[in-house]
Amino acid sequence: MSTDSTPAEEVDAIVARAAEASATWKHASIADRVRALAAAADALDAHADELVALAQRETHLAEGRLRGELARTTFQLRLFGEVLEEGSWVDARIDHADPEWPMGAPRPDLRRQLEPIGPVLVFAASNFPFAFSVAGGDTASALAAGCAVVLKAHPGHPELSAATTRVLVDALSAAGAPEGLFQTIYGSDAGVRALRAPAIKAASFTGSIAGGRALFDIANQRDEPIPFYGELGSVNPAFVTRHAADADAESIADGFLASVMGSAGQLCTKPGVLLAPRGSAVVERLTQVSVPDGSPLLNDAIASGFASSFADISGRDGVTPLVSGAGDPAPTLLQTTAATVLADADGLVSEMFGPAALVVTYEDESEMLEIARCLDGQLTATIVAQEDDETARELIPLLAEKAGRVLWNQWPTGVSVTWAQQHGGPYPATTAVGTTSVGTAAMSRFLRPVAYQNVPDALLPPALQEANPLGLPRRVDGVAQLR
Repeated sequence: MSTDSTPAEEVDAIVARAAEASATWKHASIADRVRALAAAADALDAHADELVALAQRETHLAEGRLRGELARTTFQLRLFGEVLEEGSWVDARIDHADPEWPMGAPRPDLRRQLEPIGPVLVFAASNFPFAFSVAGGDTASALAAGCAVVLKAHPGHPELSAATTRVLVDALSAAGAPEGLFQTIYGSDAGVRALRAPAIKAASFTGSIAGGRALFDIANQRDEPIPFYGELGSVNPAFVTRHAADADAESIADGFLASVMGSAGQLCTKPGVLLAPRGSAVVERLTQVSVPDGSPLLNDAIASGFASSFADISGRDGVTPLVSGAGDPAPTLLQTTAATVLADADGLVSEMFGPAALVVTYEDESEMLEIARCLDGQLTATIVAQEDDETARELIPLLAEKAGRVLWNQWPTGVSVTWAQQHGGPYPATTAVGTTSVGTAAMSRFLRPVAYQNVPDALLPPALQEANPLGLPRRVDGVAQLR
């Protein structure tokens, strides 16, 4: 498979095949979808040595990190199989006809369920070459939802993308999935062309604010605008109360540093700003810690972006170095004051995607509330506090308005793939505040509701038939029924 930019005519043919495959796959049984997802997971596990070696060469990430990420990738494929079998994702609702319906007119027989939205375009991420790339969460959730996937490979790991594509396509084919259910394209022009293709019905993206916003605008400027689920950027601020700083400064400082420097700071949930009391032992501890040496970043584009954002923030008035390590780029903690941030919040509360963060010292805890109020949308916000801290009591609802996930005395890196996970937030963290890209709820992005009115039982989708042949949980006449 060539990793050169996919020609326009080939993109068109790929999208056409995806549309045909999607029309078939949407009618596949739950058992067929579960079998395909499991086959994909098994095949990736079987090719782990080959794929991890490719990923190491192209991304500079450590073998242990990559093997863990691949395990996460195959886990989430199998987890979506469990979601399919559990059945609540269909959200089946049945309202029987009621001539005495109290709204003033008879109620017709109405039956509603969620159905596949159609072919999905997935833009792979660079910083997770497995979990957010070819066979990552967006692909897994779209396939589970009954949609074909066109994957736009990330230029940071093209050989790995091609190898993962071969493994995935072969596994899906062996499991009986239709040809064209999963296909990969390469190059920015190919991605834009696919995004504009009328057959594509939704798109997802993980990357920069600039790139994601440009694609979001294209998706909305089409003759038929489509949902665009973009994860763009986040600072993920952490707020430390005075009581917490006094009680456990060493643990707080060490935990923060580890979260910032993990994977060379190239995680979308890295805490980029830490607010701590001036003169506290937390700040003192951070001046004494051993900062890890720098390592090569994922690719030249990320290295250039990090250098630019770091130069911008470190060069602003009132910002000075706190501690740094060796290497290029040199992992660094910068420092400033809450008053400085409040005077320049847009400039200082800004993402540095790489091994750096800003430590902000405050005089009074009320300054943390002021800074929280001026935040843009975030993926996460962390509170390090004690349960009886009044400031923490005010921070929780305030940060819940600003972020998709609010953490208490834990650090935000490490996004567990679970039923209750939320990985999303108000813009610019994401372009679709009501959705998540991690966890089982991610499937809902690629489903749309359809209601059937007065349709004969034999002609209804199985999930809505009176006998409930699939045995799915449903809501009937307003009453939840487990089976």
